[in-house]
Amino acid sequence: MREEMARREEAELRRSHQKPRSPEGWGLLLVLWYLAFYKPIITESHLRRKNIKFIFIRFSAWQYAGCDKLWAGLVTTLCDSIRHHFGALPLSFYHVMGTRPRFASGFSQKEWVLKTGTCLKLWGLLFVLGAGLSVLLVALLVPGIKDHHALKVVGSAVTSLSGSGLVLGALSVLKNLLISEKQKIERLTNSKKFASQLGFMNKVHSEVEVLVDFLTFMEIFERRRLRVVLEITSLDVCYPEKVAGVLNAMNTLLSDANTPFIFILAVDPSIIVPCLEQTGCMKGLADNGYLYLNRTVTLPFSIPEMGSRSRLRCLEAAVQTREDLMYRIITSNVERRRAKCRGVPAVLSRREVDAEAVRCIHEAFRCLHDGADPLARYLPTHGAHVRRIVNTIPITLRLLLHRAGTPGTPSPRAAAAWVVLADQWPCRLSWTLQCLEDAWQSRPTPDFGARSLWSIFQENVGELSALRQPLHNVLSLDGDPELFQTFLARDFPFTARDARAFLGVTVNLDHSIRHKMGLLRGLDRLQKAAATPVSRSVQCPH
Repeated sequence: MREEMARREEAELRRSHQKPRSPEGWGLLLVLWYLAFYKPIITESHLRRKNIKFIFIRFSAWQYAGCDKLWAGLVTTLCDSIRHHFGALPLSFYHVMGTRPRFASGFSQKEWVLKTGTCLKLWGLLFVLGAGLSVLLVALLVPGIKDHHALKVVGSAVTSLSGSGLVLGALSVLKNLLISEKQKIERLTNSKKFASQLGFMNKVHSEVEVLVDFLTFMEIFERRRLRVVLEITSLDVCYPEKVAGVLNAMNTLLSDANTPFIFILAVDPSIIVPCLEQTGCMKGLADNGYLYLNRTVTLPFSIPEMGSRSRLRCLEAAVQTREDLMYRIITSNVERRRAKCRGVPAVLSRREVDAEAVRCIHEAFRCLHDGADPLARYLPTHGAHVRRIVNTIPITLRLLLHRAGTPGTPSPRAAAAWVVLADQWPCRLSWTLQCLEDAWQSRPTPDFGARSLWSIFQENVGELSALRQPLHNVLSLDGDPELFQTFLARDFPFTARDARAFLGVTVNLDHSIRHKMGLLRGLDRLQKAAATPVSRSVQCPH
């Protein structure tokens, strides 16, 4: 959007040869002059302007999730951001002296019209003030007239009345300068009569209308179109009522045909739709949240699946946040060099283990970052999952090195693959581990450790399918089932022995899922045993 903004700016400058203005420095004095003495006119030439300026505002719904009305937080963020962008003084002047822009009559290209009434009032007040001051000074200073109290009273009265108008105007500007639109709305929402205040929405709407008119005024002044882009994030971590309130506030702000707002709604529909269907805003829409979103969103854009190059860039950005890895290996090298200079033996078990851990961590990250390695194609597309994997691999490898005394310690590449497996398919992996544990307890044969996890999963997949209803929410956490098969059957054929080695250091897998599966599996077997007919030879006599 910024690139498009710069391109349009250059094209409009070549077309009209008019440079855009900015309300900064001398431009601030100019905009205050126009606010006080001129009316803005929306002309045909202004509507033909192609240059545009985007004002980006980020709204994280999670920051306002605790308030009673989340949509009020959206409106206050909008008001506060516009006030900070243009400055408090121009907006305060507009509240007091600004005029609502109107469309030009005919084909007039005149964008500013002098406020004749305002000028006459101002000159009249200044004239009366000057006259009153003159009379007062004459009554106070001219000899022979000092004793006339009537002139003093008339002069002071005229001066006070004429000066009070100017003082009231200045006080109004000062009041709007000190009390922002955000504070006004927050004061309304904090009122004890908030729930029964019928005029509340009307007051909020009037504040938004003033902002829209002010933006139109600034459009004409700056000689370009202005669009306020609100990026709404973290809405899918709020309560359903708050989600519906924010979407209703969006629809209210977009209800005007000439509104200068653009909303970028960054959400996961699979989470937002159930939230909407739980609220009362679905009446008349057959309780279909997707239908409500289709009527709200005017330009749907589903972000395509992340490519391999983008995944590697995301992984590299996540790895760079782990500065502790580089710091530890540098400090260990420095300490080793100092110890060598002092003649201290370099064999320090804890430091050596730490250096070995850092080496293994870097080796695991190299496997993830290598596009030729099959592990790279299993990286998740969601940034949060990538960060979780990057943060989990060092812990897993350090725990493995702590248990390095056991035979058959897995390699760093295998550890990284196991972390990815637990992150991408927590339900299927938990089911396989539970089946492995049950089988190990019932028939611990010597060759059972050589069995592959994929064969164990295939053997018990029918039982998992029968329990898909109580495990529906957990199954929805898993990634592509075909990739799960390729992962375990071809690229990383982990065995039951590998699983037992990793199980004690697997920190990114919710073990309560496996416990729940064990309970469901036991209950299912009890039901099957109860449904099996008992042999007549062992029936109870009665």
